[in-house]
Amino acid sequence: MINLKQILVATDFGEASDAALTYGQALARSFGATLHVLHVADDLFTRIAGEGYASVLPELQRDLEQAAKTRLDSLLIDNDPTPLPVTKAIVTSNTPAAAIVHYAADAHVDLIVVGTQGRGGLTHLLMGSVAEKVVRTAPCPVLTVRHPEHEFVRPDTPAVRGRG
Repeated sequence: MINLKQILVATDFGEASDAALTYGQALARSFGATLHVLHVADDLFTRIAGEGYASVLPELQRDLEQAAKTRLDSLLIDNDPTPLPVTKAIVTSNTPAAAIVHYAADAHVDLIVVGTQGRGGLTHLLMGSVAEKVVRTAPCPVLTVRHPEHEFVRPDTPAVRGRG
């Protein structure tokens, strides 16, 4: 029997991540699981510290993380009469895949759900794929949701009755 109690959705706030969140929410509801929603914010200090911006970096980093928190809050407005238990997290790192895997291990996550654009060829070779790195290094199963996705998750609709 599959027993999912902790489901992690990693988001970069893109369309593929929105699709992954839809899947994660549906799975969390189905299994009665806690939904963790994680955003990995860019670590500005290590990214641009050598370029003379050190004096304004702490403020910029705070602004970046606050904007991410605001976006997470807006993504997770739940109008369901019995809202999902949700844990929101923002981690600062320049290696998103490693940060996702580390969070999953620390939180004892049973399933990671990530979106993917399905890039190929030169773009994939040059940029790599966060989803692919998560799949290769995760401590648990990973569900990748390609955007545009195959629409398994649909809004609830009334049952269609047979003709009689």
